[in-house]
Amino acid sequence: MKICFWGIIAEALRGKTGGGGELQIAIMAKTLAGLGHEVVVVDLDIADEFTTAEGIRVCPVNGYNKGIKGLRTFTHRLPGLYSTFADLKADVYYCRIREYRHIIVYMAARKVKAKFMLGLASDLDILSIGKRWRHFYSSNIKDLWGVFNGLTGEIVYPLLLRKADMVIVQHNGQKEILKEKNIDSVVFPNVIDTSSFQQIPDPERKEFVYVGSLDKRKGFEDFYRIAQLSPNQKFKVIGSPRDKTGHRFFERLKSFDNVTLTGRLSHEETIRQISGSKALISTSPMEGFPNIFIEAWACGVPVLSLHVDPGGVIKKEQLGEIADGNIYTLLSVIDTFKVTKGFADKARRYIELNHDLNKDRVNEMERLFCDIYTSRNSLKLENDLTYPPDKSHQ
Repeated sequence: MKICFWGIIAEALRGKTGGGGELQIAIMAKTLAGLGHEVVVVDLDIADEFTTAEGIRVCPVNGYNKGIKGLRTFTHRLPGLYSTFADLKADVYYCRIREYRHIIVYMAARKVKAKFMLGLASDLDILSIGKRWRHFYSSNIKDLWGVFNGLTGEIVYPLLLRKADMVIVQHNGQKEILKEKNIDSVVFPNVIDTSSFQQIPDPERKEFVYVGSLDKRKGFEDFYRIAQLSPNQKFKVIGSPRDKTGHRFFERLKSFDNVTLTGRLSHEETIRQISGSKALISTSPMEGFPNIFIEAWACGVPVLSLHVDPGGVIKKEQLGEIADGNIYTLLSVIDTFKVTKGFADKARRYIELNHDLNKDRVNEMERLFCDIYTSRNSLKLENDLTYPPDKSHQ
């Protein structure tokens, strides 16, 4: 089977992850290539084609940056994307992360009679435009080109959700939202490979840790308020500022005696720092299923979240605390928080059963792609199809 992914994925394949969606695509690509499938990645940010150690072919779009600015989207870029995808003649095309250019991939897939899969990267992908404006567009649209991208995305993405041969969601909460829109989906959770995790033995766990993009979209201002109102608690911030909000509060935190700013660290060192922490703090108002939550639990570390509880697992599995958007509730939790005995084992067990890239998870990933590849008509999924499948009859 020949599978095509696309996006800014080359760096993630090299181990330099730009974001959670890119990491998940890279994991899928490497896993499927390791199973013997022909995997191709189309990346707009590279100039020359190369092949990874896993055998993944990574291709540029020739001539993508040629042409007159403002016009080249229509004269070079979109036509170049379409011809690149069509010429690859893949059996399955997989898209992830909300993006209007997915329509080009869909058109190419239909041209070569291939299957088109669409994966959700955030709850925001399927919520109201008002929430997208509040939590994404208001801090990311900076010019007319941003307006164009946003408007075309609002037109294209709902269409693709209904036209896709398979929609893959991260948790049951997303599945229920799509079910209300009469859109079938399959739940397949984000996965991580914990085999290389190097954790601190018998950590002191004196500090709370905050990890990720330091910007308005991730609620960094709320974290600043938490650090400001908790002078007796120690915090470690891992990441770099990405917008005006991030830079402003990053500079202010430099004067805080209870905050250590590390800047951006390697993934290996980030995991090590998380494993020695008291708990992970999250202030992001909107997510899908954050990789950083999964990584924290794999390290035996609880998650204290201001807003996000993906699929309700924090409450259901008792993997930390959720403040339901109330910063004072979170402050109270932080002030009195203690890691309970046995939490680390419970959290790691949850990861093993649901997110670890083990043999069962690899088999389920391959099954998704094989099922859609072998189907001769558009795949019709039962409304109650979830991951993992019921194996009671086997």
